[in-house]
Amino acid sequence: MGVLQSNGRTIFIFVWEKIKREGVYGVTIKRIDQIDLKGKRVFIRVDFNVPLNEKNEITDDTRITLSLPTIRFALEAGGKVMVASHLGRPKGERDSKYSLAPVAERLSQLLERRVPLAPDCIGEEVLRLIEVMKEGEILLLENLRFHPEEEKNDEAFSRELASLCEVYINDAFGAAHRAHASTEGMTRYVRTVAAGFLMMKEIGALEKALIHPEKPYVAILGGAKVSDKIGVIESLLDRVDTLLIGGGMAYTFLKGKGIEVGRSLVEEDQIEFSVQLLKRGEGRIKLLLPIDHIAAEKMDPQASRKIVRNDSIPQNWICLDIGPETVKVFSEEIEKAKTLFWNGPMGVFEMEPFSQGTYAIARAVANSSAFSIVGGGDSIAAVRKAGVAEKIGHLSTGGGASLEFIEGKRLPGIEALRKD
Repeated sequence: MGVLQSNGRTIFIFVWEKIKREGVYGVTIKRIDQIDLKGKRVFIRVDFNVPLNEKNEITDDTRITLSLPTIRFALEAGGKVMVASHLGRPKGERDSKYSLAPVAERLSQLLERRVPLAPDCIGEEVLRLIEVMKEGEILLLENLRFHPEEEKNDEAFSRELASLCEVYINDAFGAAHRAHASTEGMTRYVRTVAAGFLMMKEIGALEKALIHPEKPYVAILGGAKVSDKIGVIESLLDRVDTLLIGGGMAYTFLKGKGIEVGRSLVEEDQIEFSVQLLKRGEGRIKLLLPIDHIAAEKMDPQASRKIVRNDSIPQNWICLDIGPETVKVFSEEIEKAKTLFWNGPMGVFEMEPFSQGTYAIARAVANSSAFSIVGGGDSIAAVRKAGVAEKIGHLSTGGGASLEFIEGKRLPGIEALRKD
């Protein structure tokens, strides 16, 4: 196969050719409904890393609701079900701020039954709770990341997690790009492993966009930083017909084109990359950047603001959303698409005055006849706030995971499920 160079593009081409020959994951993994769960201790790794407000209340329960089919199936099949997740970044220490208690409460409401929360995810007390479980009962384990060994993929910790169960199910696509103890390590010590329904749905939808996308294929990328999306931008160059770039990352590209962007977000160390990428895309794909913006004196919903074009961005102002002309141009491209992939908002949509561009793109994607994938927490929040979530083809719960999948990378949490 030759020697792989360190150049990211060379590696992508190698992986992409392998994917086209062999496929990705969908036909090589067992599903939860292909396994006998009755009377078995079933460990379900989910992604309940939900957003919380200052009162520790869940503000978006999407990740919980999307895992309900897997959990309900395991319970109805007679499994003794343990549900495990991380929440936030407690940095390997027990912190009540990151307890899964709010999740236990919400899950109880959704399942219409009490879901007890274990005091930990391992240990003698957890084992005692599991030993007295009956078929069709559920236990939510406490935050996996209260243990530093989780993110370190520690062998002893992996073995201890594995000792809790007879069957391992991964339904946490959002954490599949991490080789952690609960996503990769423990699968080495559990004989029966499979994917949950949400995991299989994610894989199926993303494979559709990765391997045989229907043309025209339009990708929309937003968010703050170019550096977060280098790999996916490079991979999309080889597959999309049109790439629309908005959000904070657009200003690094505009600066690379010699446009003065005021105090807008610019990654100086990525300007050269953006210039090279624009050159590489020339003549191959249509790569569009914003042509007008909502600019403000400062990042404040009360600040003075106005619509400005690329040639008139005030020196001391900051651009915080795409403008109406850009919305029109982007929407026209979206309307032509047969396949759509969107990751990242078009502006600081959390502030109402700078949300209209993102919501307009959400509506354009929803109104398109294309097969659409929206990935990442902010993008999903945007389509929900715009009231169009039910019109999206697939909402991907994994921001980073979906980006790495689209790059053509093998995700450790999925690879771990490929057992004979």
